[in-house]
Amino acid sequence: AEVLSICAMLQIGASIFYRPKERAMHADNARNNFNRPGGDHFTLLNVWNQWAETQYSTQWCFENFIQVRSMRKARDIREQVEALCERVELEVTSDPQATDGVAKAVTAGYFYHTAQLQKTLDYRTVKHPQTVHVHPSSTLHGSQPRWVVYHELVFTTKEFMRQIIEIK
Repeated sequence: AEVLSICAMLQIGASIFYRPKERAMHADNARNNFNRPGGDHFTLLNVWNQWAETQYSTQWCFENFIQVRSMRKARDIREQVEALCERVELEVTSDPQATDGVAKAVTAGYFYHTAQLQKTLDYRTVKHPQTVHVHPSSTLHGSQPRWVVYHELVFTTKEFMRQIIEIK
């Protein structure tokens, strides 16, 4: 069930958090409160779980600088994927403590999106070798895990990995 939630959150892209200029510090604090060790996937899961605990509250989204439309879209996607799993008789189980299992599932699905830390403290992608960097919005920005799996590459001033999970 955790991987279903993460997949749904990944599909809505980077439009989960918003940061109004006049309340930027509050928005940054709210975002940082969601951070979880291990990478952005666990942060997304934390956002999902907290929203679900509030019965999908619009007010909660407003208070936490979360885009409610994006969250509703994630809920729709998650429900569709869950229905597909039921249709093919794939049992959906949940174990909130199984972070290693979540990391293995993400790695298995995105193994082509693996990058290794280099001596220069940049990362090198494995499949098509190129230099990439941790996106500043990532919970892993500033830390340097040896191996990571990323969801997407975004080019701005340089090539950044977005939505990263650490591989141990």
